[in-house]
This record gives sequence, structure tokens and C-alpha cells, in this order.
Amino acid sequence: MTRKTEMTAQNWFDTGGSAYALFRPEYPAGLARFLAQTVDGRGCAVDVGCGNGQLTRQLADHFNKVIGIDPSQDQIANTRRHTNINYLCAPAEKLPLPEKSVSLITAAQAAHWFDLPRFYAEVRRIAEDGAIIALVSYGIMQLAPSGLQDRFDIFYRDEIGPYWPPERKLVDSGYADIEFPFEELPYPDMAIDRVWELGEFLGYLSTWSAVRRVNEAGRDDILENFVRDISALWGDPARRLPISWPINMRLGTL
Repeated sequence: MTRKTEMTAQNWFDTGGSAYALFRPEYPAGLARFLAQTVDGRGCAVDVGCGNGQLTRQLADHFNKVIGIDPSQDQIANTRRHTNINYLCAPAEKLPLPEKSVSLITAAQAAHWFDLPRFYAEVRRIAEDGAIIALVSYGIMQLAPSGLQDRFDIFYRDEIGPYWPPERKLVDSGYADIEFPFEELPYPDMAIDRVWELGEFLGYLSTWSAVRRVNEAGRDDILENFVRDISALWGDPARRLPISWPINMRLGTL
């Protein structure tokens, strides 16, 4: 590998809130716009499991007040501040909000980690009459050209597949199998679309919980072999290639 690719392969093992802030893909602007249109008024929205605030920031363009809540102080520390966003460190199962105070509750790429019965009890407590809940996830990335996709699929399914926590299956199914005791609503087709260099692609993978587990298991060879193969297929690490993720949602009214 070239020196530039070696540096990329080394840097992609970085994890934590800073990596999330750098490499997690932003949601399309149409997602927050659509969610805002599902509620009456523009009072208060809360984004639970907000991470570094990707969806939270976009909701701020449509609501008078937005609250981002995450149990990780590291994630909260890596948020970008906004005049009408208040970030709080707390678990999804114990939301520090008053009763009947929120018109939209979102959880983006986070609900599979929650104790859902306890979270839903909190949702019902803080929700205004007619409030909307949206559990958002995005599916397995799609790459072009096909050779990259084939190698990535083997890595995702076979090589680090055993290191994914059981909750990952809920993401892969688009939350279709998740408990959702609300009156369900339809939503439009949406996707996250990006054009990335090799370093951005590998940086995103560094944020995966399965990658952390591979590191903890001492199986760096799995990661190193994948970086070697994907780098050869990618070619020039500065080459920019299209990547997309389908957005899935469970949307309901209270």
C-alpha cells in the first residue's frame, strides 16, 4: 500500500464521539422537513439518543425548541451548538422533561439500544395529545462499482458479522421487527446519498460497534485484510465514489 493508504488504514481504528462527528453521514434535509410537517405547530421536538446531534440540528430549522438527549457525555461534548437546541445527558428510559411538553419525539439510529417498554412509557408521559413518534434507521450501505459492494458484503456479513450485537438485526430489518405500539403512519421513500473518498468510507466504518468488538477480540487481521482489499479495489484513495443508505422508519401518532 502507499503511505497515504497506510495512514488511512491506521486512522480508521479511531473511535468515540469525535469519530462520530467526523464520519457519520448527515440525514437529508427532507427528513426533518417531513417530520415537522407531521405535527401541528412548531413547539418542541426531542431527539432521543441524539449522538452528536445530526438529526437534532436539522430539526432546529423547523421547531421553536429542540432538545437532544444522549446517555454518552462524550457524544454530547461533540455536538455543535445551536441557539434553539438544548443538549442533555440522560438515558432514553428516564427523560428529564415535563409531562405533555413535546409534539415530536425522534430516535435516529438509536432505538435498537433502548429498553423499549420503559422508553415508550416515557414517550407517553412527555407527549402532547396527538404527538408524533419517529424511530428512524438507515440500512446497509450501497457502493459502486459492484466489486466494492461484493467485498464489502463479505466483510459485513461474514467477517465482522459475528461481532455485531444482537440489536443490529433490528437495524438490518429496517425496524420492521421492533415493538411499536402506536397508530402507524406512512412515510415517503428517502435515502442518504454521499460521495466519499476512501478515508471517509473507512472513518465511517470505524464508528461501528462491531469494529470495536473486533479490536477488543484482538482480531485486527480482519480489519487489516479488509482495508488492504478495499484499498486495492478503490484505487486512488482520493477517488470519490457514490455511497447511499436507504432510510427506514416506524412512524406513529400518540
